[in-house]
Parts: sequence; structure tokens; C-alpha cells
Amino acid sequence: MEVKAQPQNKFERLFSDSEFNRFGLICVILTVVGCLGGIAVGLGAINNVVSLSAVIIPTMATLSLLLAVSPMRWIMAAATVSVSLDLILILYYTLA
Repeated sequence: MEVKAQPQNKFERLFSDSEFNRFGLICVILTVVGCLGGIAVGLGAINNVVSLSAVIIPTMATLSLLLAVSPMRWIMAAATVSVSLDLILILYYTLA
């Protein structure tokens, strides 16, 4: 009998269970990425081509991966990049 090693922390457990929780995670990722991208554009990214591209490219990549039913590891990585860039630009345009 083969015994699988259990992930140590919650972050590792999220990645290991992501395929099982695929449909729930897709709903959350779709909502968070879409809303944060819209907020970042609305706060001022629309006035600069570079910042607009920095918001649109990762957001559309994440949404395309969702539509293509890609592996959850790719989707989670793209969503992390997209949310990180969106939050940085939201902070920049809020404080500037």
C-alpha cells in the first residue's frame, strides 16, 4: 500500500487540492482578477499606455487560461501575477 505525503501548510494544500476545487477556484479567480483589473484601469491606468498594458496583458492571459481549461497550476500562477500587478498599480494611483 502506498501512502502519499500530505502537504505541510495551507499554501501547499491549496495548490495540491486545486484540481479538485477547480470550479470554486475559477469563480473566485474570475471575480477577483476581473474586478481588480477594472479598478486599476479606472483609477488611472487608462491614461498611460505602459500601465494599461501592464494591467491588460496579465488579466487577459489569466482569463484566456480559464477559458482554455488549462492546468490549475498555470491559472494560479497567472492569477497571482495579475493580482500583484493590479494591487501595485492601485496603490500607486491611489497615493499619487
